[in-house]
Amino acid sequence: MTKTVTTTKEAVDSEDDKNGNSKHLLDKDWGARVPEYISKGCVATAVFIMGITMRGDWLLFLAHYWRSQDDFVPNHKVSSSKNNTELADWMEERFQGFWPTYFLAATAVSYLFFFGIGGYLHFTYYVGKKDSPHEWKCQPNKWLSSKEEIHEILVGWFSLTIGSALSAALATWVMNGGYTSIYYDFGKHGLLWSLLELPIVFVTTDYVTYWLHRIYHMPFLYKHFHKLHHTYKQPTAFSVTAIHPIEFLNIQCVYIAPMFLMPIYAPLYCGYLMYIYYHGIIDHSGIAFKKLWFQPWQPDCIFHDNHHQYFHVNFGFNVELWDQIHGTVRQKDRIYREDIFWGKGKEVANATRDELEADIGERKDENPLAYDSNKNKYL
Repeated sequence: MTKTVTTTKEAVDSEDDKNGNSKHLLDKDWGARVPEYISKGCVATAVFIMGITMRGDWLLFLAHYWRSQDDFVPNHKVSSSKNNTELADWMEERFQGFWPTYFLAATAVSYLFFFGIGGYLHFTYYVGKKDSPHEWKCQPNKWLSSKEEIHEILVGWFSLTIGSALSAALATWVMNGGYTSIYYDFGKHGLLWSLLELPIVFVTTDYVTYWLHRIYHMPFLYKHFHKLHHTYKQPTAFSVTAIHPIEFLNIQCVYIAPMFLMPIYAPLYCGYLMYIYYHGIIDHSGIAFKKLWFQPWQPDCIFHDNHHQYFHVNFGFNVELWDQIHGTVRQKDRIYREDIFWGKGKEVANATRDELEADIGERKDENPLAYDSNKNKYL
């Protein structure tokens, strides 16, 4: 005798059919797989940790915390040597402890999380989901070669080391009592300034980096510096620091400037850097991440992925408005290539048939799921 086992879902469906109700009311099976928000949350957390560690900024944050304590005393003074100049004594005093303590600590943690979390993202998506790129990849039909992947990791590692050294130097400066405009008591400069300082520093630095980035796309600077970063037409998380050292330091100076030029609350400044670096990784990941509902200013990941795919367009980082104001945002009626500079593209009406065919091919290589409403607005 065979016994038929009826599941709860089957019973509900049967009852729905009898009553004429929608049998799809309870058809979602939450137990079939781990909810997507959990996997996305894990990825976001990993990217966040990678962002605050890969340049050694965690050490700078820690230095600010120590300095904020009421019992903070600058590191012990360095005894002057007869052979030292006054400048040498000052440098030795301000940067005492940089080598080996701060530098080795910064680089060790940077390497650990850069390769650890960068590797996690790579294996989760680029290896584990390689058979389904149309579900997650901004350019699902195109991939970096193994040679290009190794190239970006090596270049990124070198810039990472420079960034870690810079953060270690700043942390040493802070711990030895060096000047900084950062303050540690909330409301010290009044409530109005407390409300305005974050928007001011965020908007100002993002606008400056827009122009700095655009300047590096001028023919001479692009050829000799920025073209290195555009070696990776399909960027990954490792691409974020794969930049020429000179350009890397220029960008870092923009983000470091507020701690010397304007009064800013320490936790606010640290949070600001975390946000900047987090989205730097997201925007270079090549994964179809989208902005959250509370980020109307933030472009989706595909915005910067378009920049790598089409080169001289979409120069902004965290605010798309700058490109809209200056006419450098990507337009449907324009084509863009590496040899078309200045961010304006070339009108479709003036393009040759070969140029149009090549451009259509590029557009079809974009993942519609990376755009709003899951539709490629350029087709």
